[in-house]
Amino acid sequence: MKKIIFTEKAPAPIGPYNQAVLSGNTLYASGQIAINPASGELITDNINDETKQVMENIAAILEAADMTFENVVKASIFIMDMNNFAAINTVYGSYFNEKTAPARETVQVACLPKNVNVEISIIAVQ
Repeated sequence: MKKIIFTEKAPAPIGPYNQAVLSGNTLYASGQIAINPASGELITDNINDETKQVMENIAAILEAADMTFENVVKASIFIMDMNNFAAINTVYGSYFNEKTAPARETVQVACLPKNVNVEISIIAVQ
């Protein structure tokens, strides 16, 4: 049985998908980009602010599922330019305890939705 997770504190889906799906005790969150859910504004002025908004969107989804970043077991990071890796990694890392951080991969891609610089998805377990 699956449960759809939705919060107005994260951007609404813009296609045939949900913010997240809870199946059993596992949460599968769709990739998040830097859309401010309150204003609908896309934040791409600098990579630090962009990554922070992505992580805040993920935090809102985790909260809606009664979880925190401590529940995250896997993250996938998609970036447009590997030269932004260090800055993205610094912001991303500030949301996790380094000793219990999730597994992850970071991949440079040719293009992302709305031409953003970073998209992150997660899997979390209760």
